[in-house]
Amino acid sequence: MLRLILMRHCKSSWDSEAPTDFLRPLNKRGRRDAPRVAQALRRRDWAPQGVVVSGATRTVETWERMSRELPEVEVLVDQSLYHAGLSALIASSTRWPDSWQTVLALGHNPGWQGALAALSGVEVEVTTGNAALLSADAGSWGDALRGRWSLEAFLQPRTL
Repeated sequence: MLRLILMRHCKSSWDSEAPTDFLRPLNKRGRRDAPRVAQALRRRDWAPQGVVVSGATRTVETWERMSRELPEVEVLVDQSLYHAGLSALIASSTRWPDSWQTVLALGHNPGWQGALAALSGVEVEVTTGNAALLSADAGSWGDALRGRWSLEAFLQPRTL
């Protein structure tokens, strides 16, 4: 059984002086919500063994704040996940060790919303900080990401 936490970065600051979208940091709400989502994952026994994160400042910062609430894990920063979807996630999975039974993938929309729909068949609006907890009965990540997943839970920071 493999488990995938498909999570959109927490709320970012549109008022920052970052020169590009890639460099936008989290805002106050995003900094508050990231550890709350991590605590919810831990309470549900969904702590990841590995994390793959887009290289954008807001996704890296989301993980940095989450990591304070979860066990230490290996993290892969994958630039190809910036504003990407399922195909980039599949390509990234070739670098994930077999020991990772639960992976947290931190990325962006609209790609993550589309990936969630493609994997689970469930159409859900993935707003900032939302995390879809998915499971699949598969032996490898490559096979699993080409198959059907079950949506086990959908976390929203405002309800935590």
